[in-house]
Amino acid sequence: MAQYFGTDGIRGRVGEGKMTPMLALKLGWAAGKVLARHGTHTVLIGKDTRVSGYMLESALEAGLSSAGVHTKLLGPMPTPAVAYLTHTFRAEAGIVISASHNPYYDNGIKFFGANGKKLDAALEKAIELELEKEISCVDSAVLGKAVRIDNAAGRYIEYCKSHFPLNKSLQGLKIVVDCAHGATYHIAPSVFHELGAEVIAIGVEPNGFNINDQCGATSMDLICSKVKEHQADLGIAIDGDGDRIMMVDAQGNVVDGDEILYILAQDAYLQGALQGGVVGTVMSNQGLEVALNKLGIEFARSQVGDKYVAELLEQKGWIIGGENSGHILHLEHGTTGDGIVAGVLVLMAMINQNKRLHELLADYEKMPQTLVNVIYNGQVELLDMPDVKQVVSQVEDELKQVGGRLLLRKSGTEPLIRVMVEGHDLKYNKQLAERVAKVIRSLSEHA
Repeated sequence: MAQYFGTDGIRGRVGEGKMTPMLALKLGWAAGKVLARHGTHTVLIGKDTRVSGYMLESALEAGLSSAGVHTKLLGPMPTPAVAYLTHTFRAEAGIVISASHNPYYDNGIKFFGANGKKLDAALEKAIELELEKEISCVDSAVLGKAVRIDNAAGRYIEYCKSHFPLNKSLQGLKIVVDCAHGATYHIAPSVFHELGAEVIAIGVEPNGFNINDQCGATSMDLICSKVKEHQADLGIAIDGDGDRIMMVDAQGNVVDGDEILYILAQDAYLQGALQGGVVGTVMSNQGLEVALNKLGIEFARSQVGDKYVAELLEQKGWIIGGENSGHILHLEHGTTGDGIVAGVLVLMAMINQNKRLHELLADYEKMPQTLVNVIYNGQVELLDMPDVKQVVSQVEDELKQVGGRLLLRKSGTEPLIRVMVEGHDLKYNKQLAERVAKVIRSLSEHA
């Protein structure tokens, strides 16, 4: 049986491999067969602003209809909004058409269950089994219908605002909000403006091709310069599908996902509202673990991927977790990573403690990290090759002597092998990371 689902749904370059209109058509049919066998037989579809979203939306809708499933089309809508609306509309499932932080020429399809959570492995396997079968069509009398939901954005704006107390205001704060020309372009500026802030909005002119292009949470230079140019109090950068957040303090310094996790956990601790500990990933900075431990807060690491963070949170009965890339989960405020809601919660922490953004991180000391990405064709298991194991062993031995660590992993969303070295000396980190990357790069080129 072919494997279609990766760490975050199905993703790839449009028109190639898995990401074709024919696959989307059959995926809609297969998902309809598996996910909407009972109840209202209804599935929601949202998308980001990529030009290919129109094509994939139509194909999914046709596939779902052929399985007898109705669709509610949300239009451009952040990933966490689809999760929320799936639950509130009492639909059997929600589908998001997005490749998140990737360039416009990629796209992806991911699913949420009726509870607003990402699908578990068993349901993904069941859909993959259906994909191996011949597509069929229900009788015309029971074909699915499609309707557009015109007020979806307004519903989600009110939901985001609901996480901020009615008796508080952001009045007096100037905030730069970068929406990456993505799915939050018509939502995030309104949320922070309606909560009282003065908002300078950038990345809000999507044209189908400029999503994540030198803007948003994966490209912070623009918002850093805008915060300083406008003498803003802070900046909030969101990625193309709205489930990641990065921030910028008044001095133009980037505040990453690990630091945002610390701010939320520390504030919950001070308010007496923290339940258990905090979940990060194997990529999380050691500085996060040290800072949390100083407060007596337990820290645990999952595999990379917000679905794995969510699974570990559920196992432990904790509520706060996330990734240094900016996926932040606070299970009292949603079922999946939500960039806008995470931003609202950080602003609430500033008000609770009467501190500016950088002051909330006074007790947090980041350990220098170096990350090198090596393009990987996926044809050979490079990480199992003797030359790679040898250089990894050598570098790990050197890092043990200085309290550092090495992490190698294949990206679940891009054709990359990530080489991360963490230690107290940034220059030394870079040397070691490049030594490992050079071996992997050479083997990849000759594979």
